[in-house]
Amino acid sequence: MNKFNLFKQDLSELYTNKVPINLGPSLSFRSRCEFGYSKNAYTMNDSSKTIYLNKFLYADKSIQQLMPKMLEVINESQIIKNKLFQINFRTNSNKKILVTLVYHLKIDELLIITIEEISKLLNIDIIIRSKNFIHATKDKYLKDNLEYLNLEIFQTDNCFYQPNKFLLNQMISKVINFIENPNDLIELYCGVGTFTLPLSKIFKNVFATENNRNAFNCLLKAIQRNNVDNIHAARLSSDEVSELESGRKFNRMGAVSIDSFNFSHILIDPPRSGLTNNVINTISKYENIIYISCSPQSYVRDVKLLGSHEIRKIELFDQFPNTEHLEIISLLQKK
Repeated sequence: MNKFNLFKQDLSELYTNKVPINLGPSLSFRSRCEFGYSKNAYTMNDSSKTIYLNKFLYADKSIQQLMPKMLEVINESQIIKNKLFQINFRTNSNKKILVTLVYHLKIDELLIITIEEISKLLNIDIIIRSKNFIHATKDKYLKDNLEYLNLEIFQTDNCFYQPNKFLLNQMISKVINFIENPNDLIELYCGVGTFTLPLSKIFKNVFATENNRNAFNCLLKAIQRNNVDNIHAARLSSDEVSELESGRKFNRMGAVSIDSFNFSHILIDPPRSGLTNNVINTISKYENIIYISCSPQSYVRDVKLLGSHEIRKIELFDQFPNTEHLEIISLLQKK
């Protein structure tokens, strides 16, 4: 049984209507890739074995073209390859590439000078990291533009960003299409603002929360760059939002009071592990829940636990073809 039918089977007691599936290309779709480095090759782990490679067909074509060039440069330089153990790639819609090299050593001036030269040679931005140290050849932020209103969005080399370049904008459009009668929105796990920024054009006000400091700083940068004045952001975890709604005061809220909002919707986009019981109790109070999930298993579990709501709209996005993973976008409403 394929993953789509398996999910529909698991969902059958919760939702019996047709579930649309959005597909993309099976190759060259990943705009974010992470590899180990060993024996002069990129590495990936498959169960208990290590796979050595010099190319990766799932990566965006711009990354595919760079990978052998980058590997050749690294392997020719003892300065660069010494204690190098990880190589990460990110690219944006304009084919600009950010490469991160992660080291198990103290980075010295000679390595920095060498990396600056490689950055110019290959016309890419490079970040080098070791414990408690970071150096960027240019800006540590990678800017991208969303199709929706050409909004600018930012990511760093170590925060989450939606990896499928072909489905990202379709997912944003689908979330927007699910919205009816918007007032204010509260968002948990907002990340760098992938959905926050477009939805700020739909809702009167958005209260966006994110615990990861790097992602939160990207969100703040995007709010400023896009001149958005109706997003109120706070660096809070999902469980802290539950405590906030129970009356706890947080200095990170600044002058903003959660009581000043009139929330018609809540959006949640949790990690693969899904929702905690505290978060389930918190979101059950809202009329409309937009639940975005990257795990069919935790999604079905959470919706069953959320007995106060039922699925009204749901679609699947095959972000990772040829794997068991699925992205789910759904609208839950109170029964």
